[in-house]
Amino acid sequence: MDGVAGILVGILSFLLGIMAGCGADLLINVLLTIWLWFPGVIHAFYLLFVYYDRRDKYRTGRIPLTRAPFVYSDKVQSGGMAYGRI
Repeated sequence: MDGVAGILVGILSFLLGIMAGCGADLLINVLLTIWLWFPGVIHAFYLLFVYYDRRDKYRTGRIPLTRAPFVYSDKVQSGGMAYGRI
């Protein structure tokens, strides 16, 4: 990878590492990126979409009742809003 593609993968992997933690979602994203670049980017954008969509729903009080498919991080599932709550 060179140029813009390498920078984009680096930024997306860094964002997923911060957002989802170092778990199954990050591992899947890294393996997909190593295997073929495009599936890794699609997976990263999907996780970012789920994270921000769930965060907006939690903020407006519409808590999703079902889990998003193919997302294994509880932090992404809750949009980062469920941690620290009792």
